[in-house]
Amino acid sequence: MINVLFADDHEMVRIGVSAYLSGQPDIEVIAEASDGGEAVDLALELKPDIILMDLVMKEMDGIEATEKIIAQWPEAKIIIVTSFLDDEKVYPALEAGAVSYMLKTSKASEIAKAIRSTHQGQSILEPEVAGKIMTKMRGGQPELLHEQLTDREMEVLLFIAEGKTNQEIAETLFIALKTVKVHVSNILGKLQVQDRTQAAIYAYKHDLVK
Repeated sequence: MINVLFADDHEMVRIGVSAYLSGQPDIEVIAEASDGGEAVDLALELKPDIILMDLVMKEMDGIEATEKIIAQWPEAKIIIVTSFLDDEKVYPALEAGAVSYMLKTSKASEIAKAIRSTHQGQSILEPEVAGKIMTKMRGGQPELLHEQLTDREMEVLLFIAEGKTNQEIAETLFIALKTVKVHVSNILGKLQVQDRTQAAIYAYKHDLVK
């Protein structure tokens, strides 16, 4: 059984989420906290397997509460469950020691899944949060549009830059003309361009053509 402490200053949220989680065969909400200070006290007293932590609470917010818990109990596994994706919330929360980061817009079943995964030692991050972290690791540089292309789409883009027609690309790659058209459509969408000419210009501008 995975014992959970849920900290959130909205009573209805606590009631709803706790009711769902406690209905799971392997999860039990053993305590609830209405603010960060109470969460710290209960966490250190009960040592739950998982702590669900809201970020914005009265008295003490979730970031400070997370810092205090981790400082005294480094093994604590804290999952942030919040409505915020701001950089000033995401990074401090993870730097404070939170293991996973979920949004309140997530389905209850997804939060339950995150609890199980986090309990097993995994870090579960909302896609938007993972993207922010990758951007920060890249030194703040956003992902380039062409980095979203698959290997095959990149191959087709280079042929477009060379001036080949869809039919010529299909014959060169030994694939159906219809498949080429699908690739071209995907390329235009991912590169956020209107036509093949703009796609070719993008390829040359970003030195993709050798």
